[in-house]
Amino acid sequence: MKRSAWRFLWVSPEIRNRLLISLALLAIYRLASHVPVPGVDRAAIASILSGAGSGQTLFTLLDLLSGGTVSNFSVLAMGVYPYITAQIILQLLVPVIPALQRRMEEDPREGRKWMEKWTYYLAVPMAALNAIGQIQLFRQYATTGQNVLTFDLGLNLPTVTTIATMTAGTLFAIWLGELISEHGIRNQGLSLIIFAGIVARIPANVAQLLTDESQRLTISVFLLFITVATIFAIIYVQEGRRHVPVMYPGRRVGNRMSMPVKGTLPLMVNMAGMIPLIFAQSLLTLPAVVAQFFVNSSNETVSSIAGWFQNTFGGISPLYWLLYFLMVVGFTFFYTDTLFAQQNYGENLRRAGAQVPGVTKGAATQRYLTKVLRRITLPGAVFLGLVAVMPFLISLVSPIGGPNSGLLLVSSAGLLIVVGVVRDTYRSIEAELKLRGYDSSLLVR
Repeated sequence: MKRSAWRFLWVSPEIRNRLLISLALLAIYRLASHVPVPGVDRAAIASILSGAGSGQTLFTLLDLLSGGTVSNFSVLAMGVYPYITAQIILQLLVPVIPALQRRMEEDPREGRKWMEKWTYYLAVPMAALNAIGQIQLFRQYATTGQNVLTFDLGLNLPTVTTIATMTAGTLFAIWLGELISEHGIRNQGLSLIIFAGIVARIPANVAQLLTDESQRLTISVFLLFITVATIFAIIYVQEGRRHVPVMYPGRRVGNRMSMPVKGTLPLMVNMAGMIPLIFAQSLLTLPAVVAQFFVNSSNETVSSIAGWFQNTFGGISPLYWLLYFLMVVGFTFFYTDTLFAQQNYGENLRRAGAQVPGVTKGAATQRYLTKVLRRITLPGAVFLGLVAVMPFLISLVSPIGGPNSGLLLVSSAGLLIVVGVVRDTYRSIEAELKLRGYDSSLLVR
């Protein structure tokens, strides 16, 4: 009878220690998320977050992805997202700047080290800019007489202290993530930091959705059904692969030459993951934020146009959701193409002597694989788009809607991250077990 290798999870001292270290570091992160930034009026921030309109959806998304640190305006209010943004920027710059592309192709190992170093460097100014932007957002959406800061924002010591504190908080979160990857669950540090923040907000989000006692049972059943169906769809799409046949050359053993080996190259249906949703959401909320500066203009035409932008891109208008869907689909294709071009499978297969049957080696193979990838990316891109607009679709057919649409946005987008991190963590732990001989396929009783 075969038994799972997971029964040895606590038998291996090294794996047990890695799990305990990971849990301890995540606990430290959650404790630090409740440390407030000095000089911030938390009552004013709570009032802004409890409101409705174009700002509430954006703040709800930021609060979810940061694990509730935005509503607390803690030192970890930006989480590790400045680091992720810096990483995305450098990845997108590689195919654009020939010198960077040559560096990555000539020595991939040194190229990765260079990328990691400059990602850390770029994360510092990105964190500082995000801190300024986050403070400005709250100031713009504050009502008359409210001030999110207990001091005047300007070039003074309190302002510098606040920005420096928030930047240091982001770097602290990045450091915890790196410690988890090094001493805890391998290569899962930053993902687990984000995962912990999202999971920590799930009880509060569900409780807020169930505030209406008259519809509590209906909403509970509907929410459970939507959650289970979404998780199933996410797993089904995320695990989707197109296996392209590849012939690998035979090897010489003594005086004999072995026959060519037939293998496959798995191409993912959804290679971009959650990134297109973050890109599209950030870009679509920008017009609503900029419009805030002109809503109260003395010019009636300017004020009217600004009001239209505010209402359209504030997460309420159907046009917003249509644009959101189209942008998610477009960004999925763009980011997938960028990543695949960097991996350059055509050249790598040529160097290994492998060939896709019926396709010329090198550049022709890369073009063929790109064509196949774009074709299978279509269902993945449409799926991400449907996940993005799920709050709007649900509000048309269910009692969950209105001010709670932001919570549904968080639930649908957050589920993508949660399911992905759980899947990757499971595989990482399973690989650690197999590395130490605890392979379920070999353990037979």
